[in-house]
Amino acid sequence: MLRSLAPALFVLVWSTGFIVARAVTSHADVQLFLLWRFAAVALLLGIAATVGNARWPSRARAFQHLGVGAVMMGVYLSLSFWAIAQGLPAGIMALLGALQPLLTAAIMLARGRGPSSAAVWWGLSIGLLGVVLVLLPRLENSHFAIANFANLAGLLAIAALTMGTLGQKHLANDDLRAAGCLQNLGAGLVALLAVATIGALRWDGSSALWGLLAWSVLITSILAQGLLMWMMRHGAATHVTALMLLVPPVAALLAYAIFHETLSWLQMTGFALALAGVVLARRANPVSAD
Repeated sequence: MLRSLAPALFVLVWSTGFIVARAVTSHADVQLFLLWRFAAVALLLGIAATVGNARWPSRARAFQHLGVGAVMMGVYLSLSFWAIAQGLPAGIMALLGALQPLLTAAIMLARGRGPSSAAVWWGLSIGLLGVVLVLLPRLENSHFAIANFANLAGLLAIAALTMGTLGQKHLANDDLRAAGCLQNLGAGLVALLAVATIGALRWDGSSALWGLLAWSVLITSILAQGLLMWMMRHGAATHVTALMLLVPPVAALLAYAIFHETLSWLQMTGFALALAGVVLARRANPVSAD
């Protein structure tokens, strides 16, 4: 049951992260928000691991978990939240996230373990084209330029997420509660450094802010990241990260539901292409563990 529901649930929950990032900027400094988030998640997972008598990783593997968490969550979220706070539209950040499958496949190909079928590349390319069509109006209205610091931060964030996700494959078999606790501790260290350097102590304490924090801790962090770690342990990295292509279209649909943003026929066509690309990539590179 989990194997069939996990991909769809992950895409839906992960997509809300971009909506939260946009909403937080009105209530708090995003780096301080992330520090609270990582600390709360580490505490909750640490308690769950202790109460459940989970087996903690060895010291060497614990440091590896800290490093992976620092890169995959700490650097990725600190940079992406900062980019959105500096004016990069959440939709553009979601589009940059869609580059992750292609970057993952390129890295694995360079290491001699790339996709085994040209259909995988076709699937990823078609999916990326669909994402571009979905967010094309946003691109046209936001004067997207790679030289802009916010856009550069977004690209670096996706590179960090890709490297951290690949590193996750080498940490299989460790208890998810213990691993999650350690990885959020690593991410928290990055957020602490970000608060001290580029952040500020701005926190309005509103009910909306606490609600956003609760959602980020319980849903976006514990549920979504738990699903990501579980899927990375039960499938090929390219196979799993192809799901990222669906995040921008879903984020666009959420923006329509929450902010009443309409979708044009071009965007609906892009959504269909993104879905078709993911299906093609998954069927062309089947994994027995799925």
